[in-house]
Amino acid sequence: MKGMGLRTSDEYLERLREMRPNVYIGGERVRRDDKRLLPCLRVICKTFEEAQKPKYEGLMTTPSHLSEEKINRFTHVCQTPEDLLKKQQMIRTYCRMTGGCIQRCMGCDAINALSVVTYELDEAFGTDYHARFLEYLREFQQEDMVAAAAQTDVKGNRVLRPHQQADPDLYVRVVERRSDGIVVRGAKNSITIAAYADELIVLPTRAMTERDADWAVSFAVPADAEGVHLVTRATAPRQRRVLKAPYTEYGIGDSFVVFDDVFVPWDRVFMCGEWQLAGRLATLFALFHRHSYTACKPALTDVFLGAAVLVSEYSGILGREHVRRKLVDLACVAELVYAAGIASAVFSKRATSGTCIPNVIYTNVGRRHVGLNIYHEYDILADLAGGLPATLPFEDDFFNEETKGFLEKYIKRAADIPSENVHRCFRLLSDILCSAHSGVMQLVGVHGGGSPIMEEIAVYQNYDFEDKKKVAEYLAGIRGDLPDFEVG
Repeated sequence: MKGMGLRTSDEYLERLREMRPNVYIGGERVRRDDKRLLPCLRVICKTFEEAQKPKYEGLMTTPSHLSEEKINRFTHVCQTPEDLLKKQQMIRTYCRMTGGCIQRCMGCDAINALSVVTYELDEAFGTDYHARFLEYLREFQQEDMVAAAAQTDVKGNRVLRPHQQADPDLYVRVVERRSDGIVVRGAKNSITIAAYADELIVLPTRAMTERDADWAVSFAVPADAEGVHLVTRATAPRQRRVLKAPYTEYGIGDSFVVFDDVFVPWDRVFMCGEWQLAGRLATLFALFHRHSYTACKPALTDVFLGAAVLVSEYSGILGREHVRRKLVDLACVAELVYAAGIASAVFSKRATSGTCIPNVIYTNVGRRHVGLNIYHEYDILADLAGGLPATLPFEDDFFNEETKGFLEKYIKRAADIPSENVHRCFRLLSDILCSAHSGVMQLVGVHGGGSPIMEEIAVYQNYDFEDKKKVAEYLAGIRGDLPDFEVG
């Protein structure tokens, strides 16, 4: 790759074509230009194409804090609350363009977490991880890299720690330490973008004990490194033959990432045995990623809300009281989640490394609100759409001369809306509500970035419940002073 700070989509695709074929889909080993991956590639290409446009100067791009050169914001480490706000705005903008997850935030959130924890590791243990990381970050920014954050281990028995598992490889671990690097083995699963990323950035998935030291490891390797196997499921909305539409052009791919004795040179190792900070790195990546979720999920609700307004207008019910309530419900979910992200940026704190860390409470409250409401949003859209999205005739039947006239006549809703528009509307609704792709997105809405229980744990561990008890004690006359109220 040519170092320039900003790549083009053609350069990104050329790099993928050059990579070793280690992706497996449907029982085949395939190259990264396999047709089943093309909808996924189009999503990532957007992040290069839009960054080249003058209208997005300062939103999709930003000066590097290392070199001051213009870089893609997805390769940036946030230095200020404004950076966090811009990242949030950027992600919502991108997700509205593609109608789904922009995916590239995975690598962005990983480098932000590492920028903090590698510095803290050096402070605690006298290591040189931060200097290694900064060298890696310079390369990451200059080459405008795309990275997958490989965090979620396969875990085995969920009640056992890594060292307690019957098979020690159920969490990624170090199996050999050499003078020139380490050898790792294990697997991560549900890893978005891995099959079409330049790099895999590996992070611990949980807090560790001293006996888990071999599993307390973080590193980066090329996605086609020897010993890496990417067993991938790629999904996309149903492809159209005639009624082409932007929503159907994009998709998402998730992989089992297998590390079969993969060698990692020391300059790409960012944690190796320092179990005391494994949990810190795991939760900090989750925090940055949940902040990204306060941008992408409002964008997906924008899609839901727009489709809800469209089908209500076409059906002649827009403005009815029950419809108004449902539309307001959707709007409140989107904007409360987005507002939580704004609050987490405004009340962020700067780490000793200089990286700006989102507020823990506001970020987790926003992401929890997403997970608890995802099926409520589907319920609203399904109620307004009716049953037709599930029983809509195949697209070809609308263009078969024997059936075309009937379908154009009987799909009509409001008299002034062309039949084709109604047809397009219900094709979109069918893709959103009852396709294989929609099933994936529903589970992603619950579990992506952490299930609601994980946000509940984070809030419970970090929220100042004692402060609230003191307020009650004051009002009850149990104590004489009222604690000062501190925002954030």
